[in-house]
Amino acid sequence: MTLVPGMHARFVITVERADTALQVGSGDVPVLATPRVLALAERATVEAVGGGLNPGETTVGTRAQLEHLVASPVGAHVEITAELTEVDGRRLLFAFTARDNETVIATGTVERVVVDRERFLGRLAR
Repeated sequence: MTLVPGMHARFVITVERADTALQVGSGDVPVLATPRVLALAERATVEAVGGGLNPGETTVGTRAQLEHLVASPVGAHVEITAELTEVDGRRLLFAFTARDNETVIATGTVERVVVDRERFLGRLAR
C-alpha cells in the first residue's frame, strides 16, 4: 500500500433533482441535500486513494464531520475536492471542500480505514 498525504481527487457534478433534500428526505426544499454532499465527499476520498491500495484492499468510512454553509439549487455546478491529510497505519484522514463556482458551500473531514475486502465481507456473513 502506498498512501501518502497529498493524494487528492476532484470532480464536478451538476445538482439534479435527485440530489435535493426534498428527494433524499432530509428536508423539504429543492437544494443540494447535506447527505448528498457527504456522499460526494466520500466518493472523492475513495477516488483519491484508489490507486494506492494493494489488491484486495478497500477503505471504509468510520467518521465524518461536515459543515454545510450555503445552499445550491438544481442546475448548480458543484466541485468536490478531497485531500489525504494524514496516514496513521490503516487510518486515513481527509479534508474536503465543496464549491459552487468560487463560493465554498461545504467543508469537513472524513476518516476511513483500510481493510481487506474479503475479511471485511466475511465478518458480515457471520
